[in-house]
Amino acid sequence: MTKDQLWHKYYPEGISTQMDLPNVSLYCLLEQAAHKYPDNQAILFLNHELTYRQLKERVDRFAMALHSLGIKKGDRVVFMLPNCPQIVISYYAVACLGAVGVMVNPLFTERELSYLLKDSGAETIICLDQLQQKVINVLPETSVKRVISTGFQDYLSLPLHLPGSSQETSQGHEPGTRGVFRFEQLLQQHLPTPPRVELEVEKDLALLQYTGGTTGVIKGAMLTHKNLSSNVMQTRAWLNICEEGKERFFCVLPFFHVFAMTTCMNLSVYLAAAMILIPRLEAMNLLKQIQQYRPTVFQGVPSLYVAVISHPEVKKYDLSSIRCCVSGGAPLPAEVQQQFEALTGAKLVEGYGLTEASPVTHCNPVAGYRISGSIGLPMPNTEIKIMDLETGTRELPPGEVGELCVKGPQVMKGYWNMPEETSKVLRDGWLYTGDIARMDESGFTYIVDRKKDMVISMGYNVYPREVEEVLYEHPAVKEAAVIGLKDRHRGEVLKAFVVLKEGAEARREDIIKFCRRYLAQYKVPKQVEFRAELPKSSVGKILRRVLVEEEKQR
Repeated sequence: MTKDQLWHKYYPEGISTQMDLPNVSLYCLLEQAAHKYPDNQAILFLNHELTYRQLKERVDRFAMALHSLGIKKGDRVVFMLPNCPQIVISYYAVACLGAVGVMVNPLFTERELSYLLKDSGAETIICLDQLQQKVINVLPETSVKRVISTGFQDYLSLPLHLPGSSQETSQGHEPGTRGVFRFEQLLQQHLPTPPRVELEVEKDLALLQYTGGTTGVIKGAMLTHKNLSSNVMQTRAWLNICEEGKERFFCVLPFFHVFAMTTCMNLSVYLAAAMILIPRLEAMNLLKQIQQYRPTVFQGVPSLYVAVISHPEVKKYDLSSIRCCVSGGAPLPAEVQQQFEALTGAKLVEGYGLTEASPVTHCNPVAGYRISGSIGLPMPNTEIKIMDLETGTRELPPGEVGELCVKGPQVMKGYWNMPEETSKVLRDGWLYTGDIARMDESGFTYIVDRKKDMVISMGYNVYPREVEEVLYEHPAVKEAAVIGLKDRHRGEVLKAFVVLKEGAEARREDIIKFCRRYLAQYKVPKQVEFRAELPKSSVGKILRRVLVEEEKQR
């Protein structure tokens, strides 16, 4: 029996292991939805809504505005926005022009933002008003020429039927500033007549999605229109209980997270489903929104489902509208899965992916045989193999542990301007994930460990080396090591082990405050332990694994 037949045997009924994946751009997905379901709700946000007809009109207007500002095919445009209508409009407008979107976490510090802007070479950034000063502070270090600023209230005040273009005010400048524009003014001042751009969807980039990859060095995964549209179609085929034109997606995971971007935003558009946009995470708010908007699909990370089932007032709310949920970003505990399904009546299954694969490569069947604790079966048109850890050249049989490798139309072109890093993870079309896994006799895959030292906190990838580099900049720190600790609510939290310089003093609060200056909140250690020395190898390398084992023994 071949490994292909292993997972074919348990493939869900009605889903083919190989499917036709047409060459379409991301913008085409929106065009199709607006053509077939123009009056369907597309966006629900703070008691306001947009239909697919209205969404496409705004996308076309904004694409025309960006075109008038000189943005063209191949240019990088940064989005630094939470879940709100503006990020959806911006994303598809940039795709329409053949420009390249770059998602940025709004929590990034100036230091993190500066690196990403310089590395991507972006000349345009779209940000929330509250973040505008942070952006302006780093402009001298970057190539950015245009800042487009917006706020929640700007969207809410936009008229449903926008006026035509005005040549006199076509640039939408913010009064008194140069190179800073207002999002809503640009929308109002341009007609929905963007240029038609010829795309080679298998070659042309749609997105630079930054990740630590397998080494911890931050780099941009180059994802084409074909990568992203294929992954949407693969995911849609897998979630075969979803009906076109009838679903309501609960979009609480931020779209700058690639899992949410694909399985919430792009998939919603492909299905002409309503996107219920949630700009902030707070358990009580989630329960109220679920009861109010009646979502049918709720993609999340384990910590989100834990927050729902653990809320003391959860039984006061009607969550019965939810039918389908996919959990990603971290292992899904069996007890969380069972409690959530009992509470809602929904199907909650675990999947797996990584930025370099757009991101979804595996998922447990929503309707059919599934195994708790596994990441499920490969998506349609996706091949997998387990390779030996020593050389990465020998394929292992079922049951043996090695590195998980995947191949499929969703796998990236490579890393932006990093050919050496690309060659480490892409070999003959196979993506070496850096995750240690095994496949059982049924073809289900299990993640055993992470080859990389990555910590997953609240669904975000955190690399100890990045945090350690910041700790070493503290004037009192001699040595530092960072590990992840299991946490029921966050998946994992960071713990820092610190050795102070002789004669130096620092408190736990000092270390944490210092980290907050240079790192996004989810990267800041929750615990700090001071030590006289750290465990080291014979060549002086700090041994994180020893610290991990010590924590397990406590």
